[in-house]
Amino acid sequence: MKRYFFDLHNGDGPTTDDCGLELETRGDIARHVAKILLDVARDELREQDRVLMSVTVRDVEGKTISVAALAFNNEWV
Repeated sequence: MKRYFFDLHNGDGPTTDDCGLELETRGDIARHVAKILLDVARDELREQDRVLMSVTVRDVEGKTISVAALAFNNEWV
């Protein structure tokens, strides 16, 4: 297994993952990224009408291997 680091970028600014997580496959990485984004969205959507967040995945050498983003926009009429 390889270690990957998941850096969050949201309205609070960037949060760098210093611990990482050991995962085996791209599917495992994608599931972990989705969990992060959904957990953060659940908290932030309660307070805001617009949310943009992303997770950057790095390998142990610091190379970016994936970037995933989630956007929410609510317009009151």
